[in-house]
Amino acid sequence: MHEILGSLRPTLRPERFVVVTSPEPLGVVEQARIMEEEGATLVLRQDDADAAGLEYEGVFGWITLQIHTSLNSVGVTAVVAQALARVGLSCNVLAGFYHDHLLVPIEDVDAAVEVLGGLV
Repeated sequence: MHEILGSLRPTLRPERFVVVTSPEPLGVVEQARIMEEEGATLVLRQDDADAAGLEYEGVFGWITLQIHTSLNSVGVTAVVAQALARVGLSCNVLAGFYHDHLLVPIEDVDAAVEVLGGLV
């Protein structure tokens, strides 16, 4: 675990992102999609959501942890979430095959990158 945390290399995507939900396809470019019984949860670039006239509740920065975290890694998400929570920062985690991704409120994204970069 110590080796993983010391190698997270959090990288911020330059765009701003929003989360929307829809029971039907929206015809916009999705950055992530999560299917639930109630409908699809979609992560979109804010510009794309605005152009489509979609409503959303918040704007987020997208941080990618550049280390390859196996889907079998134990505790990485918990440690990352706890480190951010200790300083009062929230995040939503999306786990990809190669990397974990964090959506952090846009006003907190620089602080989150700093916290994550300091994990050892």
